[in-house]
Amino acid sequence: MILEINGLTKRYHTMSTPSVDNLTLHVDAGDIFGFIGHNGAGKTTTLRCVTGILAFEQGDILIDGKSIKTEPLECKRITRYIPDNPDLYEHLTGMRYLTFLADIYGLSEEMRFERISHFAKVFEMSDRLGDLIGAMSHGMKQKVAIIGALIQNPRLLVMDEPFVGLDPVASHALKEIMHEMTQNGSAIFFSTHILEVAEKLCNKVAIIKNGKLLASGSMEEVRGNISLEESFLELIEK
Repeated sequence: MILEINGLTKRYHTMSTPSVDNLTLHVDAGDIFGFIGHNGAGKTTTLRCVTGILAFEQGDILIDGKSIKTEPLECKRITRYIPDNPDLYEHLTGMRYLTFLADIYGLSEEMRFERISHFAKVFEMSDRLGDLIGAMSHGMKQKVAIIGALIQNPRLLVMDEPFVGLDPVASHALKEIMHEMTQNGSAIFFSTHILEVAEKLCNKVAIIKNGKLLASGSMEEVRGNISLEESFLELIEK
C-alpha cells in the first residue's frame, strides 16, 4: 500500500461545511487510481493535503507507511505532484528549471542528462527547453512540470487534471508512461473530469461529491454493468 487516506477532514475557515469530509481510500503499488467529481467537489483539496501543501484538521495520510503530518520530508522524498495550473519559475529557462529540480533530488549529472533528454524527446520539448518558461504556452509549461516530476522516478505520482491543456501526442505519451511506472511498482493518484479517460486508463476509481466519498474500488466494482459516466451520474444525483 503506497497511499492511505484515513478519515481526512479539511475545513477552510470561510466555509461552514468541510471541503473534504471524513474521506478514506487506499492506493496500492501498481494502481492507476482515478479521483473524479464535479468542480468544487474536494478533489484538489484532497490532493494538496496528500502532498503536504495543506494542513488538515482530522484524520491522517500515510505514504509508504509514513505520516505526512509527522514525517513530511520522508513522504515528499518519494512523492511528486503536478498541479492543474503549474506555477514555475518563469525567469528560468526550461532546462535551468529542470536542472534545479535535479539538484534538489540529488541526481547525478549522468542520470539527470539521461532522464531529461529522454522525457524532453518523448514530450517533443528537446528544442524548446532553452526558452524562458515565461514565454511558453500553458501546454508547454505543463510538459516542463511533467518532465520535472518524472525525472526522479517517484514512488507516488499525484496529478491534478493532468490531461487538460496537453496535445494528443503528449496525452498519449503520458498515459504510456503511467502504465510503465505502475508496472514497475509505483502508484498514481490523479483527479480528472474526463470520464472516458478514467474508464480506459484506471484500474481503480473513487467518486467524490461535496467533500464526501460516494464510491471507491476497482473500476468494475464502481461501474457495475453500466458505463462509468452512467454510474457517476446516478451517484451524484442521489
